[in-house]
Amino acid sequence: MTAAMRSNGGMSDVQKSDARQRFLDLLHTQRVWDIDLPAFDPGAAPDAPLPLFHAWFAEAVAAGQAEPHTMSLATVDAEGRPDVRTLMLHDADERGWHFATHRTSAKGRQLAARPHAALGFYWPAQGRQVRVRGPVTACSPAESRADLRVRSTGALASALVGRQSEVLGSHEELNRASELAWQRARAEPDAEAASWTRYVVEPEEVEFFQGDAGRRHVRLRYLRRADAWDRELLWP
Repeated sequence: MTAAMRSNGGMSDVQKSDARQRFLDLLHTQRVWDIDLPAFDPGAAPDAPLPLFHAWFAEAVAAGQAEPHTMSLATVDAEGRPDVRTLMLHDADERGWHFATHRTSAKGRQLAARPHAALGFYWPAQGRQVRVRGPVTACSPAESRADLRVRSTGALASALVGRQSEVLGSHEELNRASELAWQRARAEPDAEAASWTRYVVEPEEVEFFQGDAGRRHVRLRYLRRADAWDRELLWP
């Protein structure tokens, strides 16, 4: 193998070029919203974002959207570099949008240092997105424990393994820890994971995006003003 092939991951320049072209060909054949999209009249939207989120979520479920409760969570690290990952929504109420994780994880440490975040929901079955931005508050230990108790045995086992975002020495090490955690989760369904923490994103800004086949997308943004919400339309 030549030095050039080693630098290209074992491929020659021709093979690397062909692989890239195959990727581009595949990428460019993908289509967006080859479906009938629902209409959205922002003039009929409620005064606050929460009822509209609840309605859109129910409509996403009814439309067969896979895993509509998953969302992207964006944070920033100590150097101000953005970070993002996908996780599950645990609730959306008058306090805000809820999720949970280990406070010792990368995102937990980032939120402790810079307690602001953004959430993103994407429901392509209806060409819709929802974005939420605001400060993040950690819930009480009692609420965090209650959050873990209502989750599945598998979720509890995962939480009991802990060590999220730490460097893993080998997959065998994970297997051993996971097996012990599963045993404990089955034997102790009320077991506690000390670092498990529920968080709430308190919304200061919520945007609803409705895609349009003619690219005349509708963007409605809610901005919190004291105890009320302002609404405004955005250019797509």
